[in-house]
Amino acid sequence: MRMTALLGCGVVVLVGCGSMPVTGDVKAVDASQPGDSQVQVYAVAPRDGAPPSEIVDGFLESMTSDDPAFATTRKYLSTDARRTWQPGGSTTVLAQAPNRSGPLLHDEDNRTTRDRETTYTLTGEKVATVDAQSSYRPLAPTAYAQTLHLVLEQVAEGKKEWRIDVVPDGLVLGQSDFKRLYRSVNKYYYATGSTNGRSTLVADPVYVRNRTDPVTRMDTATQTVRTLLAGPTNWLRPVVDSRFPTGTALRKGVTALAPDDQNVLKVPLNQKADSAGRSACRMMAAQVLFTLRDLTSAVERVELEGGDGRLCALDADDAPEFSVDHGSEGSDSQYLINDKGQVERIPGATDGTGTPEPVTGPLGAGTVPMGSVGVARDEERAAAVSASGQYLYVSSVETEGELAEPLVTSKAKKSADRLSPPSWDGRGDLWVADRDPAGPRLLRLAGGTGEPQEVRVPGLDDARIEELRMSADGVRIALLLTKDGRTTLNIGRVERRGSSVAPEISVEDLRQAAPQLTDVSAISWSGRSRLVVVGKEEGGVQQVRYVQADGSTSASGALPGVNQVQSVAAADDEKLPLMAETVGDGIVKLSPGDNWQTVLKKGKALVYPG
Repeated sequence: MRMTALLGCGVVVLVGCGSMPVTGDVKAVDASQPGDSQVQVYAVAPRDGAPPSEIVDGFLESMTSDDPAFATTRKYLSTDARRTWQPGGSTTVLAQAPNRSGPLLHDEDNRTTRDRETTYTLTGEKVATVDAQSSYRPLAPTAYAQTLHLVLEQVAEGKKEWRIDVVPDGLVLGQSDFKRLYRSVNKYYYATGSTNGRSTLVADPVYVRNRTDPVTRMDTATQTVRTLLAGPTNWLRPVVDSRFPTGTALRKGVTALAPDDQNVLKVPLNQKADSAGRSACRMMAAQVLFTLRDLTSAVERVELEGGDGRLCALDADDAPEFSVDHGSEGSDSQYLINDKGQVERIPGATDGTGTPEPVTGPLGAGTVPMGSVGVARDEERAAAVSASGQYLYVSSVETEGELAEPLVTSKAKKSADRLSPPSWDGRGDLWVADRDPAGPRLLRLAGGTGEPQEVRVPGLDDARIEELRMSADGVRIALLLTKDGRTTLNIGRVERRGSSVAPEISVEDLRQAAPQLTDVSAISWSGRSRLVVVGKEEGGVQQVRYVQADGSTSASGALPGVNQVQSVAAADDEKLPLMAETVGDGIVKLSPGDNWQTVLKKGKALVYPG
């Protein structure tokens, strides 16, 4: 009855296996135990005469397989339930595989009823959901409970079998099965409005099946393009647009997309795509190119085909025109505050080992000691908060001059209640939080100049903003919020309404991004849709880990341990080293595939542009 997971050189043949084991015990592998993503589970139909408990177990295990159209899985259901069950509607993710308890007797005094129907309860700890748009939503662990009702159903002349006739729609999976079956991908849309006359692509993370989707029979690339064409997820929709005409979809019958031997990927679309003009078509192609290059670097050219033939094409060499992080592309410089309060730059620090030198201008001269710094993505200006936390200054880091008057002043009495470290978005706007208990504010300075504008943040619920980091695309903000002695990571959507000259700006729909971390102390964006987070789980020790913008744990997972991290800095380019400020070891770096190494014994508040 038990479905088996085939590993190594078994029925599933993996490249690189030299021989097949011929000795040793045969063991059943729990489908929900952590394991290699190459594990493949095969659905097995219910055996004749299987008792209700076996039917429930078989159904749960079958849901963890790649069963085409869930045809075998449906054999555990009654005739009516088989027709109505919708496995593709949503997915509930539990900390572990669901537990089943039962049977629950409907009428203990009526044996006739007990002999023909029964109910089992599925329980667990729910940690996330994935909706019909493939959008992931993490949850603080909550109790999960659902019932499966079973009946004796006639399956042949004179033959009855137990089948499930009441079942909730969607899949119920443990975390390990979910990570084995699904993968996170970014699809791309354009930020509403323009940035310095350029369109900015924004990553919209979703989850698709690792191999072939049982419902649509599409491979991973085709699933991803399908979700792209369906439009942005509801959370991101208010701040992004798609260039695909309404109703555009893949041509009927397309289930596989792959580049040819010239690395050209052809995407057949329906006739709705024919209405797009040439400029819009190139922007559509850019959406596909960026989306699929997150899956594979093999795609060098995208060709879109409509109902009447080829519409347009875009080469990877032309992709920078639509770059999501064009403001700081190619920048490998880092900035920090030295022990005299001066702003220094580590030039060309691809490996994080350059020699710091004071920046040009008053921030490098140190006329006013600084405590934190944020550098614009074009690296022409920097914003710095005084060592006391009271004043925010903006100055050129390319030309000499006097330090201008502060643009923001906090009235708080304690330095810890004053200004947060500043952050620049890809639009060239500067953001900072005033943590004054008498009047906490989130402020934006358009273009990094002029009068600060207070930004509304509905949903704070009396929490205080301790720290903030703006994404390169300018439509998402990461906030560290403190309430009741705990600091959590939240992601908000930046909405701009009204005129472009004087827009009304607010941060909407805050979502806790790492609910498993009950105390977060430092954050930094790392790429288009990922953050580096320093925090602790309940009763745990400090850890540094990657978290996706939708709150899911990145495939990169936890990073090597490092002691007493106070702040972290990551670049838009994920190939550049991750930096951290620590107690005792100074500033350390982590290069891809390496361990932490000390870079500077002295210095603080190290940042990349942004």
